[in-house]
Amino acid sequence: MTQHLPAPITTQPGPSPKVILASYILMGAALLLVMHQGILPGLLCVCVGFMLTRSLSRLLSRANPRAFASNQLPRWAQVVATTIVILAPLALLSGALSQTRTYITEAPAQYKELLDYLAATVLELREKLPSDIADQLPDGAQEIQSKLAGYLAAKAGVLATAGRAWLTGLLYAYVGLIIGALAAVRPIATRHPPLVLALQQRIGHFALAFKQIVAAQFWIAAFNTLLTSVFLLAILPIWKLQLPYTPALITLTFIAGLIPIVGNLLCNAVLTLVGLSVSPVAAAACLGFLILIHKAEYVINAKVVGTRTHMGVWELLAVMFVAESVFGPAGLVAAPLFYAYLKKELEAAHLV
Repeated sequence: MTQHLPAPITTQPGPSPKVILASYILMGAALLLVMHQGILPGLLCVCVGFMLTRSLSRLLSRANPRAFASNQLPRWAQVVATTIVILAPLALLSGALSQTRTYITEAPAQYKELLDYLAATVLELREKLPSDIADQLPDGAQEIQSKLAGYLAAKAGVLATAGRAWLTGLLYAYVGLIIGALAAVRPIATRHPPLVLALQQRIGHFALAFKQIVAAQFWIAAFNTLLTSVFLLAILPIWKLQLPYTPALITLTFIAGLIPIVGNLLCNAVLTLVGLSVSPVAAAACLGFLILIHKAEYVINAKVVGTRTHMGVWELLAVMFVAESVFGPAGLVAAPLFYAYLKKELEAAHLV
């Protein structure tokens, strides 16, 4: 059983101006709703799931040269591609949990080792600093532990809210991945109502903008990975510092770098925590690197994305600045995509 790829509809008259206006309003309202409700991860993963399923289906259909040559997608290829896209995150999560089981069981011993290290460091500082400043520092591992416990207790609500937000975002992302995979293999209708046809045009422009942003983000992730590799393999050794799990950290930098802005912050936060396990100097160096590359990514992101989507650096930086002030980090992630989509619509309407 095969399914034809969607083809341009030429026998059906185009939507009326009122229908086109309604499609613009619905699309804009949907994007605002996504930002207001905090379901941007779901929207992005809908696009990712759709693209991955279509790409895998085409790749698998090469096993049937006749169907591939006739621009048809065999049903079995669609089913296999959908299954892979939906189950792959669960398999990766299961593998990650099995690999981190050892680290979780060793966490208490590592925590005690870190406390002892901090206590020794504080003791050295107390001996070197003036007495009035040294008296402000904690005295021994027990006092450090009590201060840390007090801080965590005071921030328990904030930490719980942040953890709940991350879990909710992951759930939205996985549900969006499922929706995108299923939408990629939906039955293709031959005729559509005018509003559906107009919305398909809006979604087509959005998908084109998303593909351009993904291509640009790939090069940004590669650039971030290069900078991180230089930092870990060349700069830190100059100070006689060596972080553990360096290959894994470099790999994480590239994978997380595919997520605009937020992914870079995530992987550099991990770098800082790993650096803290080595020494405070290493942690401070990683934190400085985090701040530097985060600010540099504003310009890098604007330059690369602007080149791919034919947008000026200044206008994309302005959009990112406004979006971050209104929606926070989510606005920073969404700004290049939404503005690229707006440009596509304006170009299609011959307004720019």
